[in-house]
Amino acid sequence: MSVKSRARIGALVGAAALALGALAVPASADPAPGSYRVLAGVGSDTTQDVFNGLGNAIDSGSLIASYNATGTTTIKTRATNCVIPRPNGSSAGINALRNAVDNNTGCLDFARSSRGVSNTSTTDLTFIPFGKDAVTFAVRGDSALPTALTTAQLTSIYTCNTTTLNGVALTPLLPQAGSGTRSFFLGVLGLTEDTFGSCVDDTVQEHNGEELDSAGDIAPYSIAQYIAQGNQPGDVVDRRGFAVLGAVNGAQPQLADGSLNTAFPFNRDVYNVVPTNKLTVANIAGTFVGTGSKVCARPTLIKEYGFGTISNCGSTALKGES
Repeated sequence: MSVKSRARIGALVGAAALALGALAVPASADPAPGSYRVLAGVGSDTTQDVFNGLGNAIDSGSLIASYNATGTTTIKTRATNCVIPRPNGSSAGINALRNAVDNNTGCLDFARSSRGVSNTSTTDLTFIPFGKDAVTFAVRGDSALPTALTTAQLTSIYTCNTTTLNGVALTPLLPQAGSGTRSFFLGVLGLTEDTFGSCVDDTVQEHNGEELDSAGDIAPYSIAQYIAQGNQPGDVVDRRGFAVLGAVNGAQPQLADGSLNTAFPFNRDVYNVVPTNKLTVANIAGTFVGTGSKVCARPTLIKEYGFGTISNCGSTALKGES
């Protein structure tokens, strides 16, 4: 499924690629080397930027250390014995948190997740929502591909039953393995890891419009990320390239003022995942739990990064194994 990814690498070689290369990957907003904070978290690309903003704003930047999904191969979250592989995506972050809990390493306290529970065999982890996002498809603005599709059309594209639109050969893209956006998008299309088509390139980094390098490219895109990349608060890098967002089932992804359409059909809560047995620990509870928590008390900042606010911010009702 990675044939096109190899072609894409070749296509990006040259002067244009060199000019854009600095924008292809977000600037690292990890805490400075040798700087350690009270709570350390990893995971979702979708929510990494808003958590960099929250981490810098809350308690003068001393409480939350949030490590980006991409960057150096490893990260160091504590002064001793905590050099770990950098998790890229929601599932990768949740797995890293579970490993830290199971082995009692103390290296991680939470995981960022843009998906909900996928395994309910235990209640070991609690998924605490803090904002609303939605996912749509993106195409190049200079392509003849339509910017309005239905769920049925998207499903047909991602099962490789529809291979051309408006005379353009389609090249459907999916985020990398471990991405919460990948699992969410497949879910709303009624697909699984086993049922999306063999024509799909499933190796691209999520929410990176620069991956859309040919006229037939189509990819899922977090609307909140797209908005934040346009607003560029904090250290957010504009990765949109030529990508434009599409309407689904007649619904536009953004409202007239440019904010997220929280009624978009493919909407989702986004979460911070913590060990259930740590919910009453003062730093965890004070940071994440309840509408008065330090995260939920920052609705203006959350909206600045493209997300909608939610009435159930800080809820501890959702639990699972992963």
